[in-house]
Amino acid sequence: MSFGEKFKSAMRGLADSGTVVGDIKKKAQARNKKIVLCEGEDSRVVKAAAECVRDKLARIVLLGNPEEIAGRNPDVNLEGIEIIDPETSDKLESYAQLLYELRKAKGMTEEQAREQAKDATFFGALMLKSGDVDGLVSGACHSTANTLRPGLQIIKTAPGVAAVSSFNLMVGTNRYCEDNMLVFADCGLNPTYTAEGLADCAIATAKSAQEIAGLTPRVAMLSFSTKGSAKHDNVTLVQEATRIAKEKAPELLLDGELQFDAALVPEVAGLKAPGSPVAGHANVLIFPDLQSGNIGYKIAERLGGFQAIGPICQGFAKPLNDLSRGCKTEDIVCAVAITALQVRE
Repeated sequence: MSFGEKFKSAMRGLADSGTVVGDIKKKAQARNKKIVLCEGEDSRVVKAAAECVRDKLARIVLLGNPEEIAGRNPDVNLEGIEIIDPETSDKLESYAQLLYELRKAKGMTEEQAREQAKDATFFGALMLKSGDVDGLVSGACHSTANTLRPGLQIIKTAPGVAAVSSFNLMVGTNRYCEDNMLVFADCGLNPTYTAEGLADCAIATAKSAQEIAGLTPRVAMLSFSTKGSAKHDNVTLVQEATRIAKEKAPELLLDGELQFDAALVPEVAGLKAPGSPVAGHANVLIFPDLQSGNIGYKIAERLGGFQAIGPICQGFAKPLNDLSRGCKTEDIVCAVAITALQVRE
């Protein structure tokens, strides 16, 4: 392929990415959900809040001191943004009591709960738990642990879900990418899985692919083996996860274990997995662990020219998403739109 052809291909990939994000934003506008952004001290977050309100992607609650936010961001239009300071909120006591009830069995005292509830991410999670907002986005200037800890302690996992997981939307053009998009999981959250946890990740990712990206999911459970071509405990894990996923969600187009080429390339699928309803046409790829998933999405991004949107959390009882600390304002806006689409109607 000449440089000119490569450039045109890259531009087509970027255009497809813009279309995908545009479609997500349009869907979010129609939902009109209320999303809390926990990091009012970060100018990127404040700008994102203003853009979300301006474009009517969601109703926004921004946490932080109103005077400090306004002083640090004189050029940002804060009109329409609800700004709440956790330390002075009239909901602080009721949220602290809720946190105490949730955590007293773990040894938390009422005084500890009151102090913890002043933390913006915990305060946001308590808003979400109470139904005062529909979703939460944080992590622009705090670690993943700081975002996920209140999520796991307060929001907890959805009923019947063994583990919280994450996925990436991989947008680009490729002869084996029929929808100009693939969904990879788990590339950013769980280092290891049990078979049940991996099955739940597959089911949750299939639902996310359908609800957020508009795909008809065809799920491949990835391994270094295809249909028993290799024997190893790691292969057995994927085989067992496939069995559990099919049992839990028999309506899904899901198959495994499949090697990456058998999942995507029809000619290879015909040789290695003849008769599979998924092989050769997969669009949802479930990696067996975080190590392979993280490596895989970065190869696709850096060498394959795909844009990676995410990681996006799934499996919480209510929508909660973690940002990268290197995120741009547009990444935060996109995370808000996706979070709005994750709200169960």
